[in-house]
Amino acid sequence: MDEEIRITDLAQPLRSEMQLSALAYAETLQIELTSQSVLQEASQATGLEDFGPPDFLARLELLCDEWGSDTSLVNLGRLSLRNKLLQHAKSRLLIQDVLSRHPEIHAVEIQAPIIVAGLPRSGTTHLLNLMAADSRLRALPLWESYEPIPLPGEALLENGVDPRYQRCEDTWQMMQSLSPLLAAMHPMSPDHIHEELELMGPDFSSYNYEWLSVSPRWRDHYYACDQAPHYEYMKTVLKILTWQDGDVSGDKTRWVLKCPQHLEQLGPLQKVFPDATIAITHRDPVSVIQSAATMLAYGQRINRKQVDLEGLMSYWTDRVVHLLRACVRDRGNLPAERSIDVLFHEFMADDLGMVEKIYAKAGLDMTALARDELQAFVDEHPRGKDGRVIYNLRNDFGVEPEQLRAHFDFYVTRFPVKVEVL
Repeated sequence: MDEEIRITDLAQPLRSEMQLSALAYAETLQIELTSQSVLQEASQATGLEDFGPPDFLARLELLCDEWGSDTSLVNLGRLSLRNKLLQHAKSRLLIQDVLSRHPEIHAVEIQAPIIVAGLPRSGTTHLLNLMAADSRLRALPLWESYEPIPLPGEALLENGVDPRYQRCEDTWQMMQSLSPLLAAMHPMSPDHIHEELELMGPDFSSYNYEWLSVSPRWRDHYYACDQAPHYEYMKTVLKILTWQDGDVSGDKTRWVLKCPQHLEQLGPLQKVFPDATIAITHRDPVSVIQSAATMLAYGQRINRKQVDLEGLMSYWTDRVVHLLRACVRDRGNLPAERSIDVLFHEFMADDLGMVEKIYAKAGLDMTALARDELQAFVDEHPRGKDGRVIYNLRNDFGVEPEQLRAHFDFYVTRFPVKVEVL
């Protein structure tokens, strides 16, 4: 397709009939955004009551309080946030249940995963999906990340489809109706390979909540806490998935994972996955912020009363600075034999060649079959398939690229990224 898409109404959105209808309907609803209501509904939906260790409650209550007191949210946005918390609460119950019934899961090994870290919008998604096309590697599709454990007694649908997959597909179709340009910026179809950080959700942790809504109180809490226990929780869920695949020891499964958060958590990441091969993507931070802020601003038309371009730009400039300062600080602590830096412009010029370099670090041969599988993915997913968004930092946000780039001198002197936005 490669259709050029220019979003010209970021600040003053021209909402579609579908968007207006959804916004109006949501305003008729009474939405109780409290930890008690979320946990009660999760128990009713699953028939389970044991949420496991109660330390998560303080984190859930913080999110409910911050989001519930955010007067700039419209009801549709508030409903979406509550649904995400409800989803995580249900998953926590199901995770605790399967671990209680099958303690042998804890003995499953997660062996030598390949983990991608890098700024959002820096090629991490393409790199992950590309390696996931290799049949030797296990990845996490979106539908499974949302619901890693089946509901008790839930059977396949008549057409043989997992009901978790169908629910994810229904959600994606609704998102496409409400935010039709989303696929051009960040595809979220059920088969799309997703971030394992979603598996921290049932522990009510990770920076992912900041992507759902600007959340400074949550950010500060996250900064102040050791994230290693939450990485351990995520690893436990990976063990469950491995066990559900029938690999009761973990010696037949090699995971490929990715998340931008890892940039500022390289210490906990290495502690929890000591034999991991880590690939870190690098891209012009100005291009990253331009892209991310545009995507987030586009989403605000259906969850906030007004689109706050200045607030988004300020918040995410600070977040990217924090991510990159931590990366620069900790990059040298990773073992050279199992880590590699991936420059975005080099990756885009030769994506299969870059994967082969990562495989070399991971001790994985690029076989003829693997190359064919990766090439098939590239052929089936050309850049711009769903359209290509044209970004404009100056016109849309009133920000000069060089003014923004000055925040990142410490980073661009360390990693030779190519300037993309002039």
